[in-house]
Amino acid sequence: MSGFFGKLKKKEDEIPVEEEKVSVWEDRLYWLGVLQKVARPVLENLARDSLRKNMIVESNNPESSKSAHLEAFASVFNGISPWLALKYDGSEESRLREKYIGFTLKAISNAVNPNKKDYMFTPDSKRSLIGIALFAQGLLRSKNKIWVNLPMDVQSKIIDEFKNSRAIAPYNNHWILFTSIIEAALLEFTGECDKKRLRFAVHKFRDSLYIGDAIYSDGDQYALDYYNSLFIHPLLNDILVVMRKYSLYEGEFLDIQLMRSSRLSSQMERYISPEGTFPVIGNAVCYRTGIFHILSQVALLKILPKNIAPSQVRAGLTRMMKNFFEGDQNFSNNRWLVMGFNGHQPEMAGEDLNTGSLYLCCTVFLPLGLNPNDPFWVNKPEPWTSRKAWEGGLPEHDQSIDF
Repeated sequence: MSGFFGKLKKKEDEIPVEEEKVSVWEDRLYWLGVLQKVARPVLENLARDSLRKNMIVESNNPESSKSAHLEAFASVFNGISPWLALKYDGSEESRLREKYIGFTLKAISNAVNPNKKDYMFTPDSKRSLIGIALFAQGLLRSKNKIWVNLPMDVQSKIIDEFKNSRAIAPYNNHWILFTSIIEAALLEFTGECDKKRLRFAVHKFRDSLYIGDAIYSDGDQYALDYYNSLFIHPLLNDILVVMRKYSLYEGEFLDIQLMRSSRLSSQMERYISPEGTFPVIGNAVCYRTGIFHILSQVALLKILPKNIAPSQVRAGLTRMMKNFFEGDQNFSNNRWLVMGFNGHQPEMAGEDLNTGSLYLCCTVFLPLGLNPNDPFWVNKPEPWTSRKAWEGGLPEHDQSIDF
């Protein structure tokens, strides 16, 4: 592993070329290289209070661009938070992770400090609710490493910003989960929250919006897109974990919700084509690898269906990741993500997204929160379902659920 980490020290924002061809490590090292290529510019600049100065921001709507810096940081932090939470073990990866923990702690301190240039919790954009929610979810995912190491005054500022977000009215769709995850974070970090706001989204999705076979309607009218995987299931899972911990009766729904997430993960795994592509449908495809948020979360939680091997998920996600990030078509000359799907295609992003939104692609990194010796990483890669089927193999029969 020394050759790989030696390259990281020289040029940490580029994907390294692995010198070792050991199957146990090859994919994980590649993922770490991509993580750095995508995440480092955001974290390092915010830690230096220079994100607003240096980040290139694109948007088809000036209103959307107001929250770009917050969305970029919150999305990066959300995706790498389980990795940051791993215990230090003296390895070179751990030493690399300690550097990123340092970036993150300093970045958070700057982000919530009104006296800094990169203060980003200004209430001048409705989309800031997205960034605050993703930030809250990231804090829940890395509580024992990030939250506990923040100075008390920074913690206090974060709590104030979470409470201030109550002034932002969500849309009547997956946005109500944004308000709920923020209240879940307040409950976890302070022992108190607005339980009505916490419960509303859970009740709405549990009692009114479930269609069947793991799919929720994103609001009162169903649309075919990737929001179940992007936001709905991952947020419900983390909200319900907190509700169960604090003995709120809605926490009883967690078991069913996790089974539904497991089923959705199997659907998403089958969306990965033999070539590592996926259908370009709906208005969320510019999140790129982020649309597989639920597959990565289910792998992290180790609740994949029995007929899906963790190593086939790793293989499918790695192939897809290479399609997006092995080249530079999705980056500007200064290493910022560019608007589009696979290249600079701003017309595909619609009016809601901005450059910061694109960093939700980092949720694909959630399995890096698994120990390097976990079967997800060490087992021999297996062909994912569609590749197995198109090559004449025998993938197991797909089966819907009725709960």
